[in-house]
Amino acid sequence: MKYSIKSYSTSKVNGSTNIKETKIEFGTTTESSKILANPAELFLSSFSACIIKNVERFSELMNFKYSKAEIIVEAIRKEKPPRMDEITYVLKIYSRDNKLNISLLKKNIEKFGTIYNTVKSTCLVSGVIEKINIEQ
Repeated sequence: MKYSIKSYSTSKVNGSTNIKETKIEFGTTTESSKILANPAELFLSSFSACIIKNVERFSELMNFKYSKAEIIVEAIRKEKPPRMDEITYVLKIYSRDNKLNISLLKKNIEKFGTIYNTVKSTCLVSGVIEKINIEQ
């Protein structure tokens, strides 16, 4: 499988990435980085999107229903050399389905997530999944 995107920037303003029919703007200057995502935040959003996508994927394969999934991702950046050193996440699955097996879901996300595995090969990744029981 291959992927292709196109990114560009305007001098002294900002950058943009085109993916299919989506345009994502990002900050490239001190001023624009205050209002637009920076590259590190885009990186973390890709990581979180991978996990969220796999919740949907495995809800079908594991036959459980959920109403919502949300994730908070935090990272520690190392200065020399500059890189992400540690990433932690808390994934909340809102569901009343007793078939939701949290430990199996976590195992599947960690085994089959493309971005997850790419990141895990270069820095420490840890996370927890919580089931939030919703009322009927």
